[in-house]
Amino acid sequence: MEKKKIDRREFLKTLGLGAAATTAALYGCGPKGGSAASAPAGEVPAGSMTYRTSPTGDRVSLLGYGCMRWPQLPTPAADGNPIDQETVNALVDYAIAHGVNYFDTAPVYLQGFSERSTGIALKRYPRERYYIATKMSNFSNFSRENSLAMYRQSFKELQVDYIDYYLLHSVGGGKGIQTFNDRFIDNGVLEFLMREREAGRIRNLGWSFHNSVKVFDHLLKMHDEGKVHWDFVQIQLNYVDWRHASRGNVNAEYLYGELEKRNIPAVVMEPLLGGRLSRLNDFLVGRFKALRPTQSTASWAFRYAGSFPNVLTVLSGMTYMEHLQDNIRTYSPLEELAESDYELLEDTAQVMLKFPTVPCTECQYCMPCPYGLNIPAIFAHYNKCVNEGNVPKSRQDPNYREARRAFLVGYDRSVPRLRQASHCIGCNRCVEHCPQSIKIPQQLRRIDRFVEQLKQDTL
Repeated sequence: MEKKKIDRREFLKTLGLGAAATTAALYGCGPKGGSAASAPAGEVPAGSMTYRTSPTGDRVSLLGYGCMRWPQLPTPAADGNPIDQETVNALVDYAIAHGVNYFDTAPVYLQGFSERSTGIALKRYPRERYYIATKMSNFSNFSRENSLAMYRQSFKELQVDYIDYYLLHSVGGGKGIQTFNDRFIDNGVLEFLMREREAGRIRNLGWSFHNSVKVFDHLLKMHDEGKVHWDFVQIQLNYVDWRHASRGNVNAEYLYGELEKRNIPAVVMEPLLGGRLSRLNDFLVGRFKALRPTQSTASWAFRYAGSFPNVLTVLSGMTYMEHLQDNIRTYSPLEELAESDYELLEDTAQVMLKFPTVPCTECQYCMPCPYGLNIPAIFAHYNKCVNEGNVPKSRQDPNYREARRAFLVGYDRSVPRLRQASHCIGCNRCVEHCPQSIKIPQQLRRIDRFVEQLKQDTL
């Protein structure tokens, strides 16, 4: 998306960023940094949701509900279901009442119970009130028999007789094109799904993308050659990944551009980069608040993702009502970004690139760990502390003592001792499942060394 040039130096000077502010932007604000990112107060408008119309005529809410992070019970039910169905129903009721009509789930989400929970909540509404998206998550067993059984089970769990948006899940991982062919071509699964679309049991057929640009280009070439028509593609898009995607991923600028050329709608995942774009330090948050004092930090990221015209819907895994309400405010209606807003967000991305964070989006694909580690929670605590300036650098840091204690106490509170990084044996089973191509054991060892160093430094 081309933007008109502005005087960047003057704009950033007004906001207080420059070379002299680098240290503050990275580490300033002490152990309680990031508190300014709380959701804003205010009414939640009804009847003002922004909608986008797909090439097939669907009128889709710009805010899509990602069903990978449904609220969970303190302890799972007798059948192992961890989901708090009563709270899910309340969230779905509120979402639909405020115009949300796109719900995205998958057979593998929440230990296999997300589809069932989503189906129970939506079944209480007329079928035409919502669009349901689910996926072919045949990650380990590529046989035709297993894949078709997974597909048919989705209908039972969701309690529907057609699926609005069906995706080939997490295309681009493994051994690239070879893995794609193993999962969907050689076993005839893609051909089967195309016939299901012709029969009306699938209304839109697409795929979600991670990692290999060769696979991305290969699938678009299939579209160009008429071998398959893709109705939509789900990509990771946010103001950091637009030009600065983490190692192993592809810049969203390229992905979006290629889809836009072909008029293939983009469904956006990870608009908050696993929550990291809502957990910035006080310095960065303060720049947003100076311009929009009543708006949340997260709203900037959602406005960014929604401002691209070829985006059909932006997914958000909203576990809590306040997150749902905040996102509804942002898109009811959408106020597209101004030219200067793009400059600010690109500068924020540049600052964040200097953070020594782990590019984890807390997708849970690496779980369960066979040795009991809570990998996403370990990375989440570390990233949160980095973003908020709570990672002690040296004894010369005036906040060292307080930051050291905050990091260690917070680590023990958020991750039980038996599930911390020190218990990783480096088996590498998690690595092949990571959409971000993180070398997980290597990062766990790095964090463990840092934790041990803090523990030994008793001052």
